[in-house]
Amino acid sequence: MFKYEFILPLIGSLILIICVLVGVAFLTLLERSVLGYIQIRKGPNKVGFVGIPQPFSDAIKLFTKEQTYPVVSNYLPYYLSPVFTLFLALLVWMVMPYLTGLFMFEVGLLFFLCCTSLGVYTVMIAGWSSNSNYALLGGLRGVAQTISYEVSLALILLSFVFLINGYCVGDFGKYQEFLWFAFMTFPLALSWFASCLAETNRTPFDFAVASCLAETNRTPFDFAEGESELVSGFNVEYSSGGFALIFLGEYASILFMSMLFSVLFLGCDIYSGTFFIKLALVAFGFVWVRGTLPRFRYDKLMYLAWKSFLPMSLSFLILLMGFKVFLGFL
Repeated sequence: MFKYEFILPLIGSLILIICVLVGVAFLTLLERSVLGYIQIRKGPNKVGFVGIPQPFSDAIKLFTKEQTYPVVSNYLPYYLSPVFTLFLALLVWMVMPYLTGLFMFEVGLLFFLCCTSLGVYTVMIAGWSSNSNYALLGGLRGVAQTISYEVSLALILLSFVFLINGYCVGDFGKYQEFLWFAFMTFPLALSWFASCLAETNRTPFDFAVASCLAETNRTPFDFAEGESELVSGFNVEYSSGGFALIFLGEYASILFMSMLFSVLFLGCDIYSGTFFIKLALVAFGFVWVRGTLPRFRYDKLMYLAWKSFLPMSLSFLILLMGFKVFLGFL
């Protein structure tokens, strides 16, 4: 009994963490290669066979560098913020309906919203504890942006809660067996994707250019940093291991958002190979947007959240609630 209640979930969780981290490594490799071709240059292709081990060599380099910290920083929150960033990014993966039945929450969508809300605190504390004006301003920008777009994400999720009459992520597969929700609610799918871009905007720059403080992050919503005023944003004082943990946490969030988009809008047959092809295409969409779109103006960003996405998601929420009530009368 002890083996089945404790040992097997522990082993399954470790395998899940390893698989997510390996997926993050190859997502960064995909991004750097695609950005290289978009910018008419070569991506990483020197380490190993066509550059495949490049993310692992960069990770070894970062984790073996000396850890520095500002003398006037609040050391404990400064040190622990990257750890909690990665912890929350890995914790949210438990809501997915795995074949082994590892974890499956009946209220998985609520758990997802709780974890993403907690992610705001790690950014705020990382910016505040550095005792740097630039880090603090970057953290405040990131927090304001994340909170604004979480409203749209929550309302879109609430629309689907009324539609499927439940909070379990696994239930989406039953309702999309013949028709994807992306066809029924196409504007919501576009709004969700743009909100995911804004939610994951805090991603630091690439491993290979960690010393280049002017590198941008997740365009077109990368307001947590600015080349002319904030440099790297809330993580400007982080280096080596702390920077790598923030990097891993944010790219794990991108991978999870891609998977959740595939679940919500593109069918939830998570046990088939086509599901992972959809996931890879959505993750490629994140990279494509980064390589092609310029940065928004900050007031345009807030206008988009509060005057475009919020009314549209509220309208669809009322529409789907009425649709559900109408079906109940039939």
